[in-house]
Amino acid sequence: MNELIITVAPNGAYKQQPDHAALPLTAEALARTAKLCCDAGAAMLHLHIRDAQGRHSLDVEGYREALRVVRAAVGDAMVLQITSEAAKVYEAPAQIAMVRELRPEAVSVGLRELDQPEIGEQGLADFFGWLAAERVMTQVILYDTQDLARWQALQRAGVVPEAPWFLLFVLGRYSAGQVSSPHDLLPFVMAHTGPEPWAVCAFGAAEHACMTTATALGGHVRVGFENNLFLKNGAPAPDNAALVLQAAQAADCLARPLATAQLLRERFR
Repeated sequence: MNELIITVAPNGAYKQQPDHAALPLTAEALARTAKLCCDAGAAMLHLHIRDAQGRHSLDVEGYREALRVVRAAVGDAMVLQITSEAAKVYEAPAQIAMVRELRPEAVSVGLRELDQPEIGEQGLADFFGWLAAERVMTQVILYDTQDLARWQALQRAGVVPEAPWFLLFVLGRYSAGQVSSPHDLLPFVMAHTGPEPWAVCAFGAAEHACMTTATALGGHVRVGFENNLFLKNGAPAPDNAALVLQAAQAADCLARPLATAQLLRERFR
């Protein structure tokens, strides 16, 4: 698909208010951020919620309330993707149980977090089969080419069924200082032989350069304060919407129209 999917990840699991005054941590703040980012060109919101102490949470009722508040702000104009990230708090069985109970419109899952001995290949087959059957829009997070090779092996073995999966390549997550470079994308692109569309997120101030490279190579992008707080000129970004706008402007320069939430629902469900 030529249309560029811009996802915004506005907060993540770890950053706190001292990191940036505009970091949205409550449902109401997420709703305001979502509306601004939607207007700037984002079709999908990557949603993290926090508990009363501001810590990462996978609480089902907390998710339901946040989804309700954000949906009231953006209507159907954005796909609301929850995270199942462990963030050093949750184990794979709890992550899977949360997704099954919530049954969200969209979810991101880290393959290496779920591919654990207590789950096993049968557990992975059950979960990915359930995601496909329930038509949950699923993005599979891959941190390196070894993760990508494991994903491909699971597909060949029939553990992962055919479905409209969407991949996310993470740049810089385990590098010194979490610094990314557009060059980090090339091993992923060369190793990716499957039909799945892919997107990129990149840690650090080179986020925009990485996003522009992904856009030029036919991929999609995820930007936002979860990974980066700076504009392409090195100045602090005033808010998440400014990072979305940069990605939209790059897409325009590269003659890629922006995807809508409706298009995502048609393509990935």
